[in-house]
Amino acid sequence: MSASFLPQEDAVRSVAIEVFETEMAGMRDLVTSLSEPGAPLSKAMRESVNLCGNVRGRVIVTGMGKSGHVARKIAATLASTGTKASYVHPAEASHGDLGMISSDDVVLALSNSGETAELGDILGYAGRFGIPLIAMTANAESTLARAGDVQLIIPRSAEACLVTQAPTTSTTLMMALGDALAVAILRARGFTADDFHTFHPGGKLGASLKRVTDLMHHTDMPLCGPEASVEDAVSIITTSGFGCVGVVEEDGRLTGMVTDGDLRRHFNEPLDEKSVTSVMTENPRTVPHDALAAEALSMMSSHRITALFIVDDAGKPLGLLHVHDCLDSGVI
Repeated sequence: MSASFLPQEDAVRSVAIEVFETEMAGMRDLVTSLSEPGAPLSKAMRESVNLCGNVRGRVIVTGMGKSGHVARKIAATLASTGTKASYVHPAEASHGDLGMISSDDVVLALSNSGETAELGDILGYAGRFGIPLIAMTANAESTLARAGDVQLIIPRSAEACLVTQAPTTSTTLMMALGDALAVAILRARGFTADDFHTFHPGGKLGASLKRVTDLMHHTDMPLCGPEASVEDAVSIITTSGFGCVGVVEEDGRLTGMVTDGDLRRHFNEPLDEKSVTSVMTENPRTVPHDALAAEALSMMSSHRITALFIVDDAGKPLGLLHVHDCLDSGVI
């Protein structure tokens, strides 16, 4: 093999398309194997969802080599969607990590050939203590498949690398089957966006799922009564730093809002003795307490406003959200 080479664009594109088509053919085989009601893989998926969805302990996902990398991803996907799951390395399991697996767990073991020697101790341990074992493999006659209480048999589809038979299509199918398992459990449980946010508090995913109540200012809100003067309103706006003041009735309902813009529009009028109701915007735009912050930001952007009051079902303000609160938290 030469130290360096300069591939031709047409050749690279041709290979990429060939790989995609080969792996898509494998995915079509997987869809076909699930399409008929009562098909072995369909029944096995239902049993797997039942086992993993009702597990009292954890779903222990394991595999060696490329299958191990897929197993790690499946465990992470399960955990992020509400199913307690962990990856256990089969070689490490033989050196003490079997203690991480309890009788309340379910084991999901991955091996394309089904004859991965390193899985032997985990299979024996599961059998000895009656731990349910889900086998994901392409070989229905393999040691792994025979040891499994449930067999998730992936189609024997051509690998994308015909020269070396390196795991490509097979790992793609395992990954997809793991995703299907996680999503099926998620939907069966009625897992919601709120639940998902619990497991994703950081990053863009977490930011996109934040509620307005996660970001709002709920103490020292800029509020005044309808009897307040414009001078009072200006003082509150100046000291609060939000550029606005909400006007609330005696029963606590928000009925108006005064912003810097409202004051500028009345700049040439004698305001010294006027009440705040003479300059306020009546029935201002608000958002409910269960709204997503992204929805609030979209409203502020489309109406070119910088702040919104969050109100309860009775229209009483619970907090104030400023556009900078959304942007600083990564909400887009």
